[in-house]
Amino acid sequence: MTDANSSSNQVKRHLKTRHLSMIAIGGSIGTGLFMASGSAIHDAGPGGALLAYMAIGIMVYFLMTSLGEMATYLPTSGSFSTYAARFVDPSLGFALGWNYWFNWVITVAADISIASLVITYWEPLRFMPAWSWSLLFFALVFLLNILSVRAYGESEYWFALIKVVTVIVFLGVGVLTIFGILGGQYVGLSNFTIGDAPILGHGWSGGFFTVLGVFLIAGFSFQGTELIGITAGESENPQESIPKAIKQVFWRILIFYILAMLVIGLLIPYNSDALLGADVDQVAKSPFTLVFERAGLAFAAAVMNTVILTSILSAGNSGLYASTRMLYAMGKDGMAHRRFSAVNQRGVPVLALLATAIVVLAIFLLESVDEGAYEYIVAASGLTGFIAWLGIAISHYRFRRAFVQQGNDINSLVYRAKWFPFGPILALLLCILVIIGQDSQLLLHGDFKWQRFAITYMGLPVFAAFYLYHKLRYRTRKVPLTQVNLSKHLD
Repeated sequence: MTDANSSSNQVKRHLKTRHLSMIAIGGSIGTGLFMASGSAIHDAGPGGALLAYMAIGIMVYFLMTSLGEMATYLPTSGSFSTYAARFVDPSLGFALGWNYWFNWVITVAADISIASLVITYWEPLRFMPAWSWSLLFFALVFLLNILSVRAYGESEYWFALIKVVTVIVFLGVGVLTIFGILGGQYVGLSNFTIGDAPILGHGWSGGFFTVLGVFLIAGFSFQGTELIGITAGESENPQESIPKAIKQVFWRILIFYILAMLVIGLLIPYNSDALLGADVDQVAKSPFTLVFERAGLAFAAAVMNTVILTSILSAGNSGLYASTRMLYAMGKDGMAHRRFSAVNQRGVPVLALLATAIVVLAIFLLESVDEGAYEYIVAASGLTGFIAWLGIAISHYRFRRAFVQQGNDINSLVYRAKWFPFGPILALLLCILVIIGQDSQLLLHGDFKWQRFAITYMGLPVFAAFYLYHKLRYRTRKVPLTQVNLSKHLD
């Protein structure tokens, strides 16, 4: 059985290359760039922030090429969960799949809650209570997901396009401001050299662990690029569209992030309090808003609030899609109830979608009733993105070794990840470094607090619990390289 249109129990291959590219871009360009970039520059300086984003960008490139090689060879909605189960250990695939589903469910619940805060920026729209707006937004993303994969892909295309246009306009305004064509203050390269440290000024004044903290911010900003793997199972022509999407997405994302950080670093002093405390309900503190306003553009805050609202809806839309498809794939692979693998005539896994939606609403309700319990639930999913990236790196390393071990020629692969095995090994090491450094200040200072430690690193024992449950119940073992299933069939 293959993931094709011919089967009545399969999703539909209706996503085009432009959909895949924009889905990946939309998944990684959002509040991390529009809001968190300011605090990253303030904490580590423009030099340290640029270094962190470039390093994480390179790591993501290798991860995307690794995922691209596997997704082109075996396109499936289960993506890295299926790959880990096949190429490494079924228990690892089980843990990755359920953790990823859990992460996106919590993310969707958080997104619909945040969206209600963002929309009340406009006073006339405060006529409804916040929870009503949240339910309205959730109804919208649910509708987009239940119609068809084409409806989801088209909506994500336009959501992402709005963000891309915003970044391009921002870069244009920034360049014009730097050259004095528009108004605003030009700080210049002195922003990179002032400070206490001998190298890059304030970019290193906080030391290694300050920059490591920005690695974490950058990592969260880039998360969502792995959605290419999830969408591979519904791509019209994965052998052509996935490699093209990976090449386009990486360079666009890296250029957008690096150039945007550079513009902010040249125009806004790193020690400006305006860069601190920016949150999605404080759009006036977005560095994008600051640059637009200093250039003399009216209604900058209102425009950025619209873009941020679009970003949140895009994240919720993609989150519901990703979690639904992961549950569907796990149902097919026997890691969840088989009924979740059922699809309707439009190729939508309705039962998986309904089950995911119910859990999203339950978590949203819990947030309203008990914020303390909700905080722990969010913490439990905090490391999931990095754990998923670890799974991609490990799975690709094993896939390539098994492919060669079983006498196959790597030149026969439609798409090959470059610099193997350096790429997955580097990605693996950087992911581990960022995971350990989640809260470096907590580990270094004397005021160690167990509650803060538990909240910060809770994602690790949750992942371990999923893994050990499956391992102890089914007594699985690491798959020997000679026995790795390299069949292109998904049954």
